[in-house]
Amino acid sequence: MIRTKILVREVMNSPVITSEIDESVREAAKKMARFKIGSVVVTEKGKPIGIVTEGDIVRKVVAEDLKPSRVKVGDIASKPLHTIDAGSDVTEAAKTMRRLNIKKLGVVYKNELVGIVTTSDLNAVTPELVGLLSEKVRITTGESLRVRSPLAGYCDSCGEWSDTLIEIDGRFLCEDCRSEVSQEPAELPSEE
Repeated sequence: MIRTKILVREVMNSPVITSEIDESVREAAKKMARFKIGSVVVTEKGKPIGIVTEGDIVRKVVAEDLKPSRVKVGDIASKPLHTIDAGSDVTEAAKTMRRLNIKKLGVVYKNELVGIVTTSDLNAVTPELVGLLSEKVRITTGESLRVRSPLAGYCDSCGEWSDTLIEIDGRFLCEDCRSEVSQEPAELPSEE
């Protein structure tokens, strides 16, 4: 059976790193540095209520010349935390991010936050998505998507060396012989 989609749970980051609402921005930034991540989920009594990203820290704390140890993550968090179900297709995640103009989504399973999916995670699976799409098109249309790339060698028709051989009907032909093949008139039935 051919696989036709990639699920959010397959590309999400887990476990989720969190900061309680009254934690300082400095502590949250330390967590981001320690875990090499770009955001923390802000929680209140263990429940996710928002997210603080590196960009939030730069725009809302550093640019305003505020002291990170005195600012609470709850004061700068983007609220609410937008989420998507772990069983959703990654294309749905991409559409949601684009529609909301965000770069990170919380991933939920049975109403529990289990991960984070980012635009970088989606970009990492783009080649696989293109492969799936190409395979689906090939199956649907019955067409081969194989790209003919030139090879070097001796032409099967004229025997001359060529750097631009292309396979046509099982024979490798140079550019001149390919043009002759395409210009040959159709054979007329003989009159007997």
